[in-house]
Amino acid sequence: METKAEHTREHQLHTYKQELTAELGNILNYWMDNTVDEQHGGFYGKIDNDNHVIPASPKGSVLNARILWSFSAAYNLNPDKQYVAMADRAYRYIINHLIDAEFGGVYWSVDYLGNPLDTKKQVYASAFTLYALSEYYKASGVAEAKNQAVNLYKLLVDKSYDTERTGYLEAFTKEWQPIADLRLSAKDANEKKSMNTHLHVLEAYTTLYSIMPQEELKEQIISLINNFLEHIINSETNHLVLFFDEDWNEKSGTVSYGHDIEATWLLLEAAEVIGHHELIEKVKHVCIKITDAAKQGLDADGGLWYEYEPAAHHLIKEKHWWVQAEAMVGFYNTWKLNNKQEYLDLSLRNWAFVKQHLLDKQNGEWFWGIYANGDVMQTEDKAGIWKCPYHNSRACIELIKRISRQ
Repeated sequence: METKAEHTREHQLHTYKQELTAELGNILNYWMDNTVDEQHGGFYGKIDNDNHVIPASPKGSVLNARILWSFSAAYNLNPDKQYVAMADRAYRYIINHLIDAEFGGVYWSVDYLGNPLDTKKQVYASAFTLYALSEYYKASGVAEAKNQAVNLYKLLVDKSYDTERTGYLEAFTKEWQPIADLRLSAKDANEKKSMNTHLHVLEAYTTLYSIMPQEELKEQIISLINNFLEHIINSETNHLVLFFDEDWNEKSGTVSYGHDIEATWLLLEAAEVIGHHELIEKVKHVCIKITDAAKQGLDADGGLWYEYEPAAHHLIKEKHWWVQAEAMVGFYNTWKLNNKQEYLDLSLRNWAFVKQHLLDKQNGEWFWGIYANGDVMQTEDKAGIWKCPYHNSRACIELIKRISRQ
């Protein structure tokens, strides 16, 4: 007989799934209604917080890849023709403008007309494109999409993989030669290897493996998981180390709560997709520890702070949209691992925080974030190089699927 606690939980989960299903529709509708560039093709490169299009803005490869992934994944969850049509549009733009037909890989950005702008080969951007193409292949069955994903995979292994020390180097010139500035963004350290790139190469390879289950790719995924277990996860603090030199020496002390909680479920998903039972058990154990470390960044309102600088005892008191999206999934995932109600409650409280503070009920989508006093970060994008439909749509999709499996 069902207990009162079990009945309450079933009701919570039913409501959670209903609300996330509605929110996923809201997110996708925003991007369909506001971001399509009918004049110059593809999607606008930048929309500000007040929903004003900045028409001559550069168009980023990460933005376009994340649009492709989001609409492909949404179609794979719910086969709505509008979703695959948006995915088709993103796919064509990436193939025609962002993939370097001469040297391979993807440009970091093109101008608003679609001409190459920043031609640096950031491994992170190629990984996201690979990830998106793999998901799009599942949605569309377009063989060329799979071929392009496989080409990117082979290129990353050939050009970026460190055969001596394992792991992936950050960035290269257009011609895949060494480059002085390796950074993804101005706030990043200029180092040879990063947690962020490794996390998203792992994510990309996991999705590729679902359409191409080959032994060589499996070995790459195992190597990446081991990079996290041996180098990236600090065994003393259980936080992720963000930057390294070529030899895996730590070059950063910054704590990123969002990446901590995001890694918990992506690492487990990778181990599960390749069916590596020993790694699955090892990752489960470690990921609970990482979740508990990430909990240090929770505020009383259920939101998760952005970053912490231990050396200066400085907490960056901002609550960014993507950090909350990852918290929703990560805490839910940990609840499924240890069956402790507090982790489900953390996921639900974080969603309550999002509903109260981050959903733009007037203009649509999620705000970039809020400050400690609750004010919206007005000067940040609603859509742009980094502000994409991926984190929040993926949180909705992941949780809908997970609750459905209950």
